[in-house]
Amino acid sequence: MSDQDTRRNKDAALVIIGMEILSGRTQDTNTHWMAERLTDHGVILKEVRIIQDDKDAIIRTVRDLSDSYDYVFTTGGIGPTHDDITAESIAEAFKVKLERNREAYGLLEEHYSIDELTPARAKMAMIPVGAELIPNPVTSAPGFIIKNVHVMAGVPRIMHAMFDHVLGAIEVGQPILSSTVTCGLQESQIAEDLGKLQDAYPDIEIGSYPHYRGGVLGLSLVLRSTDASILKTATDELVELIRKFGDEPKALTMRMPN
Repeated sequence: MSDQDTRRNKDAALVIIGMEILSGRTQDTNTHWMAERLTDHGVILKEVRIIQDDKDAIIRTVRDLSDSYDYVFTTGGIGPTHDDITAESIAEAFKVKLERNREAYGLLEEHYSIDELTPARAKMAMIPVGAELIPNPVTSAPGFIIKNVHVMAGVPRIMHAMFDHVLGAIEVGQPILSSTVTCGLQESQIAEDLGKLQDAYPDIEIGSYPHYRGGVLGLSLVLRSTDASILKTATDELVELIRKFGDEPKALTMRMPN
């Protein structure tokens, strides 16, 4: 059995929890950041859901995605305010109790003085029973892992710090490599031949993305694979396909993990 077989690429879903995202008051930047890092570590982000701070919605979504994917990541709703209900909702989703976690409370005690550890802040130590803590080097209030669900803060700087720990706790796969070829053709011109190229390389994901830049229509074609050699061969064939239609690729970029 090859390394490729033993390191099957895992799949994942992301749940963004918070009315501030749905209302447009806050712009989501976590999806792009997380998707890139998961890709670099061979985990395929297949679904993203944005939901409100609603217990039924959180329970329903987490149960559904936990059954459907190898990993689920959630951001938001674990702070000190009344609408931060993610922890209690996930405890209910998995039918476990929510209790003050001794380790989490100790971390908060170290971070805040006794006078400043208010009941609202102490709420951040309420963790589902049996969950593993995710360290938070920024504000000390931890996230947690229960089953295959990884619960993190929504603030990007804190989520980034938490995710460094999560990457060390999950099983990763082959890094997903990509190449992008940009041209001035329209999708309809190359659709049939592009389909044939996809059929010839079933292990490569080929995406077609029209764009409009500087008043000019164009097309970006993205190929993704875990095999660098096959990716290069397919990319070279795509370049020749574009030339067959009388166009010269405007850009060719290869993306490898850092």
